Amino acid sequence: MSELITGLSKLSPFARKTAVDEDDIGDAIDGDTVAGGGHASRQSPITKDQLRVSHALKNFLIKEGLLNKHEAGLDLEHPTPALQSLLNKSHINVPPEVIDRSHPLPDYFISSSHNTYLIAHQLYGKSSATAYETALYTGSRCVEIDAWDGDNVDEPKVTHGYTLVSNIPFRTVCETIRDVVDKEAASGFQAAPIVLSLENHCKEHGQLRLARIMREVWGDRLLSKALRDENLGGISDHVSLAELGNKIVVIVEHHLPNEVESSDSDDDSEDEESRKAHEQYRQQKKDQGAGLIIPELKELGVYAQSVKPVNNSWFESDLENAPHHHLINVSESGLLTHMPAASTKIAQHNSKHLMRVYPKGTRISSKNLHPVPFWGVGAQICALNWQTFGAASQVNEALFSGSNGFVLKPAPLRKGGNGNLNTGRKRRLRLHVAGATDIQLPADREDDPVPYVTCTLVHPSDLEDKPPKRKTSPYKPHKLTGFLHRENPPAIDPLFEEVLEWDYEDNELAFLRLLIKSDDSFARNPVLVVAAVRLMYAAPGWNFIRMLDLKGHETKCTLLVKFEFQDL
Repeated sequence: MSELITGLSKLSPFARKTAVDEDDIGDAIDGDTVAGGGHASRQSPITKDQLRVSHALKNFLIKEGLLNKHEAGLDLEHPTPALQSLLNKSHINVPPEVIDRSHPLPDYFISSSHNTYLIAHQLYGKSSATAYETALYTGSRCVEIDAWDGDNVDEPKVTHGYTLVSNIPFRTVCETIRDVVDKEAASGFQAAPIVLSLENHCKEHGQLRLARIMREVWGDRLLSKALRDENLGGISDHVSLAELGNKIVVIVEHHLPNEVESSDSDDDSEDEESRKAHEQYRQQKKDQGAGLIIPELKELGVYAQSVKPVNNSWFESDLENAPHHHLINVSESGLLTHMPAASTKIAQHNSKHLMRVYPKGTRISSKNLHPVPFWGVGAQICALNWQTFGAASQVNEALFSGSNGFVLKPAPLRKGGNGNLNTGRKRRLRLHVAGATDIQLPADREDDPVPYVTCTLVHPSDLEDKPPKRKTSPYKPHKLTGFLHRENPPAIDPLFEEVLEWDYEDNELAFLRLLIKSDDSFARNPVLVVAAVRLMYAAPGWNFIRMLDLKGHETKCTLLVKFEFQDL
C-alpha cells in the first residue's frame, strides 16, 4: 500500500514545483498532541517543575539583574524557587475581555477543523472517529462531518467522496462527539459550544436518518430550537456565546437559486472514474433541484445556515434570498479574489454574519490555508486541516492560547466597527534572544545540531504569504578553545545574545513564529522546535517560551526572549 501511495503522490498534478515556504512543515498529530487550538483544555505530561535552565542562561539572568547568584542557583541541578517562578511565568498575557462570553456569536473567532475525520492525506488517508476526539481535546470548537448515503440504507457514512479514503458510520462520529461533551462537563471544563459543519451529500432518506441520529445520540445536548423569541429582538440578532453554553450547534446547508458548484472542489485530483462519478452526483443534485434539504434537517440549522454565494450581493448590499441566519461558506481562493479591494466591505458583513473559509481543493496533502488574512477581514471560522502541526496550526495555537476555542474579535471587526484593523501607525519590534535550554533532537539524529533561531512576522495584510524573516547566527560550541571562554554551553543549550528587528504596521492580528533550526551542511536545515505568539499578548520583560515539537507536543526545551515594542 505504501508503494501505491508514493506512486499516487508522484503522479499528482499538484506535485509540480511551486514556491513553498521551507519552514511550513509539521508532523502528523497523535493522541499525545496538546497544541493546535490553544491547548487550554489539555495538560502536557511534562510539567514545568521538570524543566531546567542552562548554566549559561543562569549567568545571563544574573547579568540582567533578574536574579542574584543565590537565586539563580548556578551550581544546582534543579531550579531554585526564584528560578522556578520565572519558569512558571507565562510568556503571554491574555486580556480578560478577549475571552468574555457575553457577545453575539459573530463577534468571535472559532478554532476550527476541516475534514476532521481524516488522518493524514486528503486523497488516500484513513477516516477515524478518534480524530474528532483529538481535534476537540486540542482546542478545536468547530469540526466538520462529510455525510454520505451508506451501503446500509439506514446508516449514513462519513468519508471524503470520490477518493480512496475509508469511511466510518455517521452514528459513531456522533457518539464520539457526545462522549467528549460529557467528559468536558464532568471535568468542570468551562462550557464552550461545539459547532458542527455538516457537509450533506445524502438523498432525502439519508438526510432524515442524519437528523434522527443526531437527535437520538445527542439528546438535549443538541441545539434544536431557538433559545429565545427572535420576534422580540429582530430575526437577525444572534444569541451570545454564553447563552449557547455547551450545546452542539449545527451548520446546515441552504442552497440559493442559481447556485453553481464550487470551483474549488477536488475534481483536479481525481482519476477518470472518480471524475465521472462526481459529475453524475452533480447532475443528480441538479435534477433534484439544486440539492434539496428536507425540513427535518433544515430546522437543525438554528443559528447557522451555510450558503455559497452566487454573486457579490452578500458584501455589496444584502445577500439576495438569504436564510434567517446565513453563514457565507467560501473557499480561500474564492475569498482572495475579492481582497484587498473589498476587504473592508467583507469585514463589515462579517461583523453581523458568520463566515467559514475552507481550503481550496488542490490542498490534497493536508497543507493548510493561511488563516491570518482571513481573520483580518473578520472570518470567524478558518477551517484548518488538523492532521499535521504546520505553520497555520502553530499560528492558530497562538490566537487561541488561554481560551476555550473562542476569542473575541478586535473592535473594528465587530458590529459598529469600521472593518479596518490597520491603525496607520508604524511599530518596531525588537526581539531579544538570549538562548535556549534542552533543544529536543529527532530520535534518529546522531550528530550535534548547529542551532539558530529564525522568526517570521505574520501580518493580515500579507496576502501573498511572504512574511519577513529574521534569524540569529548559528551557535557552535568552542571545541578546542572552550577553556578560554567563560561560557561554552553544549549545542543543545545554545547562547545567542542577539536582537532581531522588524518594522510593521500596527495590527491586533500580527503574530510572530519562532523556530529553532539546525544549520546542517549539505542538507535542508531541519526545524527542531517551534512556537508562535500573538504580539498583543506578549508579556513584558524576559520570559521563557515553552517550545513545541512538530507533532504539537510540549518539549523540555525553553527559549529565553524579551519582546520590546516601539511606536515609530
